[in-house]
Amino acid sequence: MQGTAADIIKLAMIAVRNWLHKEQLRSKLIMQVHDELVLEVPDEEIVLIQNMLPECMGNVLQLDVPLLIEVGVGNNWEQAH
Repeated sequence: MQGTAADIIKLAMIAVRNWLHKEQLRSKLIMQVHDELVLEVPDEEIVLIQNMLPECMGNVLQLDVPLLIEVGVGNNWEQAH
């Protein structure tokens, strides 16, 4: 199961990177920790990222069960949890 989870987060990383680039956003994917992606997001893009990131990540693979995507916001990783 861990291998599958690793594959899913890799697909999500690629999808997020491609989406950010396509939309010419200033937000940056800065790191991946286990099953989390950490982004640096300018204030003016926070709402867009909060709304679109779950869809972008959740659609990388069609499964019989939904992928639960949660978005946290904070000035640092601890605050975002």
